[in-house]
Amino acid sequence: MSQIINIVEPTLTSQAGHCFSFVGSLCQANKKIHFLLWVNHFSSLTFPTNNVEVKKYFFRKIRKIQCFFLYKKLLGTQDKILISTAGRIDLAIFDWVSKGVIPPNKVYFYFHWINESHKKIAQLRQLAIKQPHLVILGPTLSVVKVFQDAGFKRAYVVPYPISKVILKNHTQVQPFSRVWFAGAARKDKGFGKVVDLIEYVSSLGLNIPFTLQTSSDHYGKYDAETKANITRLKSIPYSHLEIRADTLSKDAYTNLFSGAICIQPYQSSDFADRISGVTLDALSAGSPIVTSAGTWIARQVERFDAGVIVDTTSPEHMLTAIKKVIAEYESYSKKAMIAGQTLQDEHSANHLSSIILLNNI
Repeated sequence: MSQIINIVEPTLTSQAGHCFSFVGSLCQANKKIHFLLWVNHFSSLTFPTNNVEVKKYFFRKIRKIQCFFLYKKLLGTQDKILISTAGRIDLAIFDWVSKGVIPPNKVYFYFHWINESHKKIAQLRQLAIKQPHLVILGPTLSVVKVFQDAGFKRAYVVPYPISKVILKNHTQVQPFSRVWFAGAARKDKGFGKVVDLIEYVSSLGLNIPFTLQTSSDHYGKYDAETKANITRLKSIPYSHLEIRADTLSKDAYTNLFSGAICIQPYQSSDFADRISGVTLDALSAGSPIVTSAGTWIARQVERFDAGVIVDTTSPEHMLTAIKKVIAEYESYSKKAMIAGQTLQDEHSANHLSSIILLNNI
C-alpha cells in the first residue's frame, strides 16, 4: 500500500487561488503518494491527477470544532498529516487531542506568516516542551525564528512551493497589454492605493489599460474600507479600466499576466518578510512588477531588476514607475522571465516533499 499523506486546507474550494497552487504543486510532484485532501464542504475542486482523494468536510462557521475531531481521528492512523496553512490554534488543538507526546515525523505545520501582535511566546514555549516532535515549517527566517526562539527543535525554513510553469516561448516577449492588479482586493494589499491611481490616471486623460481583480477573500467578505474603495472605483469614468469581480479560473488568471505590468503596492508593515504568491505568478509569466519598498516582493524585484520599486505608493510615483516599465517593457519582461524560472527552481515542491516524505531535515 502506498504512503498516505493528509493535507488539511479548510478554505480550499476550487483551483483558483494560492491555496490550490500550494497543495497542487506538492501533490503533482509526488504522484506515487496517495493524498487525502480535506477541504471546504462546498468545494467544486477536481484534481488533474488520480493520486488525490478530495474530502469535502469543512463548514466555515464550525471549522475549528471540526478540526478538533478530524485531528483526533488522523492521529489515530499511521498516516502523515500536513496543515498547509497553519495557525497557532492548530498546534493547540493537536496538543489537546493527543493522548501524550505526538511521535516524530507525524505532523507538519506550514506557517505562511505570523502576525507580530499574536506571537504569544509563552504559549508556544509550553507547546514546544509538551510536543517536541512537531515539525514547524515556514517560507522565511523571520517566521521560523519565532518558533525556534520558543524552543521548537524542529523548525525549518522551506521555500513556499509553487507549480512549475513552462512558458511557450522563452525568448519572445509579449508586447505590453495592461497594468494588472491580481488577487483579492484587500487593505493590506494596497487596494485603496490602486483606486487612487485610477482616479489620478483618469484625471490626466491617459489611455493606459488597467485590469483590476476585485474578488473577496475565501468567504466572500470585504473589510469596510475595501467596500468603500470598490464603490469609489466603480464611479470613476475611466474607459480603459476592466474590473474583474469574479474569482477567476486558473487559466483566465494566468492569461492576464501575459504582456502585463503587475502592480503590488502592498503595505510594507504586513509584507516585510511575507511571501507573495502573486509575485511568483507574475515573474513565472514574465510580467514585470511595480511594488512598494521594504517588502519581500521588492527584494525579488531588485535581485533580478524585474521591475521598479517605489518609496511611496502615491499615484504620482506609481504612474512614473509604470511609465518607466512600459518604455522598457521588453527588457523588463525578459528579466522577469529569468526571475520566474530561477524562483520556480528555488520554490520547487521537492523541498517540502523531501522533508515530509523522506524526513530529510
